Amino acid sequence: MGIQAGVGVSHHRNPRMAGREAAHQALEAAGIEKPDFVFMFATVGYNQQTLLRAVREATGGAPLCGCSGEGTIAGGEADESNFSVAVMAISSDQLRFSHGIAMGLKEDSAQVGRTMAGAIRPEVSSDTLALFLFPDGAAVNFDRLVAGLEGQLDLDRPLPLVGGTAGDNLAFERTFQYCDDRVASDGVAWALLSGQARVAWTVNHACVPIGIECQVTRCEGNVIYEIDGRPALEVLEEYVTDVGMEDWAMAVLSFPIGIEVPGLAQDYDRYIIRGIVGGKDDAAGSFTIPTEVSEGMSIWVTRRDYEKLVHGVERATEEIKAQLGGNPAGLVFQFDCAGRGKIFLREQQKLHLLETLREQIGPDVPWLGFYTFGEIAPVGEHNYFHNYTLVLTVIYS
Repeated sequence: MGIQAGVGVSHHRNPRMAGREAAHQALEAAGIEKPDFVFMFATVGYNQQTLLRAVREATGGAPLCGCSGEGTIAGGEADESNFSVAVMAISSDQLRFSHGIAMGLKEDSAQVGRTMAGAIRPEVSSDTLALFLFPDGAAVNFDRLVAGLEGQLDLDRPLPLVGGTAGDNLAFERTFQYCDDRVASDGVAWALLSGQARVAWTVNHACVPIGIECQVTRCEGNVIYEIDGRPALEVLEEYVTDVGMEDWAMAVLSFPIGIEVPGLAQDYDRYIIRGIVGGKDDAAGSFTIPTEVSEGMSIWVTRRDYEKLVHGVERATEEIKAQLGGNPAGLVFQFDCAGRGKIFLREQQKLHLLETLREQIGPDVPWLGFYTFGEIAPVGEHNYFHNYTLVLTVIYS
């Protein structure tokens, strides 16, 4: 049988009708009546529980994993409205999925990682390929989550982590994670992929530095208090003159932080991009990023660059095709930053870039994804959290 899969999408405002429509389209495209596994991504205009229940009913209660996003990607369609749901239905004698959900990211992301490891360890085998992660984008400390997960798993080979953090149409208030019949917040939904297949991935950001290299001189966890001996907000304010610190949401969306990572693969970049999350602390002069920070770390204030984004898309297709080695793609997952969507690109630009990816990798391949609050994928042998970045994950035989 190999892999049979299909993708469906709906924008109906009634959650029951939207869920049914997207699920039925996916089943029809796959040519199956009941799938072995379902991925689902949706935006937050819907009653999430009603939407999920409709998809589950339409797919015969098949195991399901996913999350809410700033927008959905389904085939050649990228939609960032409040009413969009995308479903991939998979039936395969080559692939196996085990899945679950773990709660409590805000209080202790490391403990959540350890809890996940306890559930995942019995499912890991010699043919395990990757772990899809969909954490709450408003709650996760990614470094602590992965430290808990990888430390407890203690595998003899790297386990690639791919996916993205759940979003909520740029409200930054509440995101949702899906696991079977459950809708949750402050958690991480996960799906472990094993089987007779291979996985290819590529990672590309589109940011360029706009200032000189700086150093973090005071920090705690993932909070930056001082840069070059000055309050972090004071330094950032010098770069956001066109936007202004009063419009904090636009300031953080426009000017992400580049973090130098020692030992980063030379063919990637010098730094990895981190967005600023949550509100600012005016009294402390600090801001927060999604991962750990250390004193002495080199950072840059950056901005998105359209030419680098276009070049990155071209590079992504070349890297994926090189990994495929002439083999056809079976399934494609696209995890793209919300900061690379409508707040930066015109609709025609966004769809043209998506079309470029699909034409080069496989215009008829089942293709699913969402606009995230953060992207997850390895660079070299290490798993990293990214912002303002494109992650493509391809499953193939």
